[in-house]
Amino acid sequence: MKKCFLLLAAVSGMAQAQDFRAPSYPLVTHDPYFSIWSASNELNQSTTRHWTGAEQSLLGVLSVDGTRYRFLGHESKSYQAILPTSDETDHQVRYTETEPAAGWNTAGFSDASWKSGKAPFTDNASAGGTLWKSHDLWTRRTFDLASIPTEPVFLKINHDDNIEVYLNGEKIYSHIGWLHKFIYVPVKSGLKAGKNVLAIHIANTAGGAGLDAGLSIEKAPAKDQALQVATQKSVSISATQTRYAFTCGKVDLTLTFASPLIMSDLKLLSRPVSYVSYEVAANDGGSHNVQFYLGASTDVAVNTAAQEVSVTPESIDGLTVLKAGSVAQPILKKKGDDLRIDWGYFYVAAPKKDNAMQYTTAAPAFKPVRSMLQQGKHLTLNTLVPLGKVGSEPKKQFLMLAYDDIEAIDYFGQHLKAWWKLDGTTIQQALTAAAADYASVLEKCAATDRQVREDALKAGGEEYARLCELAYRQSIAAHKLVKSPQGDILFLSKENFSNGCINTVDVTYPSAPQYLLYNPDLLKGMLNGIFYYSESGKWTKPFAAHDLGTYPLATGQVYGEDMPVEESGNMLILTAAIVKAEGKPDYARTHWKTLTTWAEYLLKDGFDPANQLCTDDFAGHLARNANLSVKAIVGLGCYAQMAEQLGQKDVAVRFRKSTEEMVQKWMQLADDGDHYALTFDRKGSWSQKYNLVWDKVLGLKLFPQSVYDKEIRYYLTRQQPFGLPLDSRKTYTKSDWIIWTATLASQPADFKALILPVLKYANETSSRVPMSDWYETTNGKMVGFQARSVVGGYFMKVLDSKTN
Repeated sequence: MKKCFLLLAAVSGMAQAQDFRAPSYPLVTHDPYFSIWSASNELNQSTTRHWTGAEQSLLGVLSVDGTRYRFLGHESKSYQAILPTSDETDHQVRYTETEPAAGWNTAGFSDASWKSGKAPFTDNASAGGTLWKSHDLWTRRTFDLASIPTEPVFLKINHDDNIEVYLNGEKIYSHIGWLHKFIYVPVKSGLKAGKNVLAIHIANTAGGAGLDAGLSIEKAPAKDQALQVATQKSVSISATQTRYAFTCGKVDLTLTFASPLIMSDLKLLSRPVSYVSYEVAANDGGSHNVQFYLGASTDVAVNTAAQEVSVTPESIDGLTVLKAGSVAQPILKKKGDDLRIDWGYFYVAAPKKDNAMQYTTAAPAFKPVRSMLQQGKHLTLNTLVPLGKVGSEPKKQFLMLAYDDIEAIDYFGQHLKAWWKLDGTTIQQALTAAAADYASVLEKCAATDRQVREDALKAGGEEYARLCELAYRQSIAAHKLVKSPQGDILFLSKENFSNGCINTVDVTYPSAPQYLLYNPDLLKGMLNGIFYYSESGKWTKPFAAHDLGTYPLATGQVYGEDMPVEESGNMLILTAAIVKAEGKPDYARTHWKTLTTWAEYLLKDGFDPANQLCTDDFAGHLARNANLSVKAIVGLGCYAQMAEQLGQKDVAVRFRKSTEEMVQKWMQLADDGDHYALTFDRKGSWSQKYNLVWDKVLGLKLFPQSVYDKEIRYYLTRQQPFGLPLDSRKTYTKSDWIIWTATLASQPADFKALILPVLKYANETSSRVPMSDWYETTNGKMVGFQARSVVGGYFMKVLDSKTN
């Protein structure tokens, strides 16, 4: 216990001694495809990125009396291919799957007996390259150069798995493992005028297989683009807004990114328009000529920067607009995890009254150009706004960034449009409305910001409030809001950097508290698809499905293994939570037959679970999982509670009696002295019993307070610098479960002791990505997952506070 209090004091001191630093800062946050973040402490230290890490550059520059100050983003490195990869140019490569003779990697080697194949090499037959399914592959690509480049040379490569790369016989790259995207690796040139060869040996050790490689040179920036760097004075995050303050020489700039995710207004929540507001004022008492510039990359509208885009200017009621989208427009043709949208259109819009000048160029250009590019790759949408003379009286204006995905979700073969389009609204009308409503929408944002902060402060204090503010937009933006053909709301999650599944039940489960608090209809939207899957007969098993497919294709479960106790318990618990939030059992009545099927399954197989996965599937299988048993017990208690509310007294009594008997048996089997074990048969082990929290929040009163208290006392002795491990097997954790576990604490000091290390993690982690929920408690580094909706679970303490 002494160790715990020393940690508490140290972390508390940290929180007071320095400002909060987010792992990554939300800028534009709407759905899994339209989501742009800043991964550095200062907004102008790095290029802005999609949550997956792919560059989606927003570049902001303020010109003050002719001196340009960069306040947003960073100049992206630009490359020119000297040996293109397949995403740049179709090309053939010589290859063999039989080990070649010595010297195979040199320019003089004869590969006449080798086969010729189109890049890329992959085990995916639909990728358009050469099918590769053997263990080893050797490739050679011979090319001629008229002269040796003077610019830095880079190997551009994407591979799966282990690899060695040679340039003219010299090894320039090797790696054990795989990549999931192209990277640029600086290499000692080794190039020569005349004949050269890029030779590769790759081994497919497990899982997928792939190879694509080429050579590029780094292009130098234009000489007239010299920039000063603005001085960032502050940054703050609220539920719906991220606000920065800068000094740009003799002018101060306040920049605010607002994504109006107002959960009580579904059309506004769904409308894919973010505001970039800017306020400038002289800081020296003088008057200065000021121009505001924003450059937005067309990479926002494609999966990779090598895809061709088209750009058109538009004039929309009171707005000047640039529209960009891929030439191919493959609507709902792709699915997967590390994937960006490459259909629909990205918009940059400015009010006409501000006299904005818009133009498209190959790279950011801070002066208008006469000839605007209309098609190309990796283009920049430039918007230049003259503010004229600016004195000490602030000038306030805004731009808008928007995305129209045309079609959003494939739902069992039917294409669904985003919610904001249900009444026939077009993107042009949405932009017009967003501009007209600017002031009132920002008032709604401010009101939401206040409510979220005040709720969290009251429930758990300042440190806890910071975590909730950071989680709010991230959780919502991992969903897409649509309406089913049956007329039901669907709020479909994407399992970001986990496996890309859509509407995963055990992702919905931890996300639920935020939505129960601020709009239970959205939680219904997470459950409706799963109910439909069973009730339509498409899913016939006696327990709940795991998912509905791979985002954005909700066409049926793709996960290779069921989680029967996990998902059935989740659905019962969350339905009961909706019933409690609404104060009426209507939602349960609608799905009672399905809920009964799942409850009967848990009654038979839930208490002492067989060897199976639970939501913590990354930790492997467990039989007799005590925490999973808790879920089954609480799920059955929820079913009994709902049966009582529906007037089914006999059913309620039968299930309540069964759960009470299970609790007593659980306490005996799981007891391990000063705590309860990880499994019923593994003494000397332990785990977070986070599933207990619903017993407390929903007022089921199944487990005695002594169970909560015993566990909390024990957890406080097991903390690491960055949090409480998930269980005794490893030192990694899940941050959402820590918040749930901490909510079991009856003393505010114990809650705070468990929360502060999570804030320390957020504040100090070296993993600069939208909040990862799976990380290492010893060093604060991400283990896996990022930008997931499960951080909505941070609101569990608020939910408990409001409910009880």
